[in-house]
Amino acid sequence: MMRIAVIADTHDQFPLNLPARLAAADEIWHLGDVCDPATLTAFAALGKPLLVVLGNNELHDLWPRELHLERAGRKFFLTHIPPERVPPGTQVVLHGHTHIPRDETDAAGIRWLNPGCISRPKRGKPASFAWLTLSPGRPLDWRLELL
Repeated sequence: MMRIAVIADTHDQFPLNLPARLAAADEIWHLGDVCDPATLTAFAALGKPLLVVLGNNELHDLWPRELHLERAGRKFFLTHIPPERVPPGTQVVLHGHTHIPRDETDAAGIRWLNPGCISRPKRGKPASFAWLTLSPGRPLDWRLELL
């Protein structure tokens, strides 16, 4: 079993208790709009793999715009802005940008996930992140956590 903490849209800020809440993660995925790279210091200090994609508010190019990952036999595509076209073979798209949580499966069977926003949620939604739990041969588990 693998537990991945998925966060997005920190925009230079996060609740002080968030790193402690992510300490049990096997990996941490940040889906963009970190802004100042120093924002990630507390998460990097946890000693877990920290994977980050560029958002549209980054003023640098320290991270890739997208990541293609495979975990527990599934193919993931991580990006900030939801793409119009999904790369071939992708089973799960994770994105930020909208500041609104998402868990949908499209007609092609691709699952679209967004953990919501850490710093500036929209549409009256509370700030949130998500836990993605993967076990080979079992459906993935996506659970939203409110801040």
